[in-house]
Amino acid sequence: MRSRRIALAVVTAFALTGAVGCGAVDKALDCVKTADAIATSVDRLSQAVATASEDPTQLTEALNDIDKELGNLKDTTDNADLSKAVDDLSKGVESVRTSVESGDATPDIKPVTDAATELGKVCTS
Repeated sequence: MRSRRIALAVVTAFALTGAVGCGAVDKALDCVKTADAIATSVDRLSQAVATASEDPTQLTEALNDIDKELGNLKDTTDNADLSKAVDDLSKGVESVRTSVESGDATPDIKPVTDAATELGKVCTS
């Protein structure tokens, strides 16, 4: 899955930046934690969209879970670039939430996957 590739890229970045210095290591560790949580969240959201016709409440629950994880991640990072990527992902979640609240049982989750991809870029730069 795309989200797992992002997590793998982050782990690779961690391995490559480990010898650079504490700042790079701290950023890499933040990125690994964030990418893992985001990959899990995007997977949950994808599953909820796929099964929305069976249980539409799963979409809302998945979005609530992502919001909670993003809030926790925002509180645990002091890296400005990573914080911005988390903010962008939050905006993507809100876009999907707006669609769901407007009655869209199969919303476009591209804003979330795009933001997750950007997060991967931040973590590998």
